[in-house]
Amino acid sequence: MSKERHQRGPRQLDLFAAGSGPGGGGEAGSGSAPSEERQLLTAMERGRALPGALMEEVCQDENLNRALARVRSNKGAPGVDGMKVEELEGWMIAHGRGLVESLLSGAYQPGPVRGVEIPKPGGGQRQLGIPTVVDRLVQQAILQVLEPILDPTFSESSFGFRLGRSAHQALEQARRYVGEERHIVVDIDLEKFFDRVNHDILISRLSRHVSDKRLLRIIGRFLRAGMMQEGVCIPRREGTPQGGPLSPLLANLLLDDLDQELERRGHCFCRYADDCNIYVRSQKSGERLMASLTRFLEKRLKLRVNREKSAVGPVWERKFLGHRLLAGGRLGIAPKSLDRLKDRVRRITRRNRGVSLERMVKDLNSFFLGWVAYYRHAEGKSHLQRLDEWVRRKLRCVRLKQCKRAKPIRDFLVSNGVEESWAWRLAASGKGWWRLSNTPQSSKAMSNDWFEVIGLVSLFVRHQELNR
Repeated sequence: MSKERHQRGPRQLDLFAAGSGPGGGGEAGSGSAPSEERQLLTAMERGRALPGALMEEVCQDENLNRALARVRSNKGAPGVDGMKVEELEGWMIAHGRGLVESLLSGAYQPGPVRGVEIPKPGGGQRQLGIPTVVDRLVQQAILQVLEPILDPTFSESSFGFRLGRSAHQALEQARRYVGEERHIVVDIDLEKFFDRVNHDILISRLSRHVSDKRLLRIIGRFLRAGMMQEGVCIPRREGTPQGGPLSPLLANLLLDDLDQELERRGHCFCRYADDCNIYVRSQKSGERLMASLTRFLEKRLKLRVNREKSAVGPVWERKFLGHRLLAGGRLGIAPKSLDRLKDRVRRITRRNRGVSLERMVKDLNSFFLGWVAYYRHAEGKSHLQRLDEWVRRKLRCVRLKQCKRAKPIRDFLVSNGVEESWAWRLAASGKGWWRLSNTPQSSKAMSNDWFEVIGLVSLFVRHQELNR
């Protein structure tokens, strides 16, 4: 059993007013250590040993305390009831016993989720469903029990939303396949996957591993919980909206049928959530595979393949997890990823944003450090050098505009080593701020050394440091 299953939150709550919790064995919330025999059970053995009593494990004091700690650390917005994450601990102290009783009896009824739309990186809107904080706690407690049972059954080629697995591991496996001369990729895009999950199929897949009817019933209620939008509760007959802790695990469970089918056929593939790439050696075999998998997904799993975004073609013409795969298994940065970076920089350095240059630099650094860490294995020396130049020009433009008038511009340039007559020539110019940011005076006053002094992270330099 993994160590995580026995980690406690920072504070253990006494959820039961009358002695021991549902698991028995001492004071409630004490988190007493399990027996040696229980510690020796693997995740799968535990699932077989307690096929119909998993709800008791969900309601264990230790499990609920860990779920509470995770929900609090994840923070997040309130649900439809307006309760904040900070209020959850007090609510559990007052109502924890009643919550556990309703879970054990199978009477627990989730509330509606709050519908929120956010922009997708590639355009369009993504629908999120934000459960109440109490429902998030229950989902997290269920996740902590189901994940050790389900995860070991998933494919080794599935990488999304799994403990100990990452996008970089998926990319590394894809690189190996391309390095083996599989230069054609079958890139499958599922249309609104999380919104189209078939509830009956999903519950039937879950019942292969779980026989506790109470747990299956409550998960079904989470799936069918209405979505509140603009004051109207809309019933849901399909989908598992993104936003709840259980959704990623249930998505992997459903798509494991796809993984098993690909493994049965002997294909080389990588799947990260609903993003699946299969690597083959010829265009013709790729097209045959695309046709057969489309039929499989639409008939067997009732999912819809997006014909416009799905394609068969050379790996360097497609993107996977924001990267481009190049000949020989090398990694590059996808053009759309570079475009999204520039859009983010434009938002941060917007000249009417009303914040100081120091704050802009701090926000840029926070974004750049995470971005470069993600793309550290990709080749892109020239791209990163050009981006650095463009970012510096953006900040020069901002700094000049902050001076506003001719004399402050002249004073700033002179204080940074520009000759006075030269500084006046720029300050008195009627050109726009963007053109002025590309003049010799601006480059001398705000040189690369100047940006280093104010602490701006260089994408190129940081990339080199990570790849030494």
